[in-house]
Amino acid sequence: MKTKLAVGYQKRDSGELFSDMVLPYLNEIGEIYFSWNMTPSGRSITPLTDWEAQAQMEYELHRLRAAGLRLDLLFNANCYGEEAISTHLEKEYCNLIDYLGTQELFPEIATTASLFLAKVLKRNFPEIECRASVNMRLDSTLALECIADLFDSFYLRRDLQRDLDTVRLFRRWSDSNGKKMGILANSGCLRNCPAQTFHDNLVAHQQAVYKLQFDPASAQTLCWKHYQSRKHRVDFLKSSWIRPEDLGSYDDLTDFIKLAIRQHDRPDLVIAAYAERSYEGDLAALMEPNFSTLFAEDGILENQRLPSLKDLPGACAANCHHCGKCDALFEKVYYRKNITAVP
Repeated sequence: MKTKLAVGYQKRDSGELFSDMVLPYLNEIGEIYFSWNMTPSGRSITPLTDWEAQAQMEYELHRLRAAGLRLDLLFNANCYGEEAISTHLEKEYCNLIDYLGTQELFPEIATTASLFLAKVLKRNFPEIECRASVNMRLDSTLALECIADLFDSFYLRRDLQRDLDTVRLFRRWSDSNGKKMGILANSGCLRNCPAQTFHDNLVAHQQAVYKLQFDPASAQTLCWKHYQSRKHRVDFLKSSWIRPEDLGSYDDLTDFIKLAIRQHDRPDLVIAAYAERSYEGDLAALMEPNFSTLFAEDGILENQRLPSLKDLPGACAANCHHCGKCDALFEKVYYRKNITAVP
């Protein structure tokens, strides 16, 4: 049985409805995750004054709920500042869930990276599935045992998911402990990115950060800077992404597969590719961050030229010995429009 996708809500400034991108794929999509206006999350915060955005989101969530999709409310920021364990944050969290209930949008799932908010959820809304965010980077069964009383489901650390033997280990643990497990399929992040904690915290404070004077160059993520050098672009093959064609390897191992699209410029492209489990074109265009514009300076990464999952870099990528296999593969699959010397 196919594992269903979890896709992130995005308000489209072009006027098109996000729900129209989702509804044709109801057989492949099971969940819609979303964050609320002005609440910190793992992505940018919608401006407080954008009341139209909130009204549109509620309208679209109603459409998607009516179509049978489950709703997943995000409180997955990595930092809530001095309010991190406050009664104010607890009340805000509970009031929002109560409000959603009055709007017939009571969520079936709530995803968080906060142990405090997980406790609040368990105490006040035990009927909601509490899910551990991918931002928690859960990579050991010991870690899972420590929080087993708080979470009903979790995302496996994305850096591990290419190693199917490791995924099976976590699947066995999940089955033995009555938990659900998912993966994030289209992360463009660097493998074991050393800047993730810094970046996640920065995003959580983005609304305040952008009111102050800052160095624009510092707002650029490490991965984007890294790939500006052509000699580093081979590292893209060592990332954690899963091709649409390889989702079948996870059907018996995962309960949900997340697509990161809340800030993607072409969410329709990503949804279609993974729902249909087939894609012809530049693989980088499916990722978030989307590096296709950067790579397109001199070529594209042809998805159909890439080998199956078993022949892609797996656990070895975390401690790369630069054996040359990835370089050879990159030369095979990277279609260059203009042959240039690698700086």
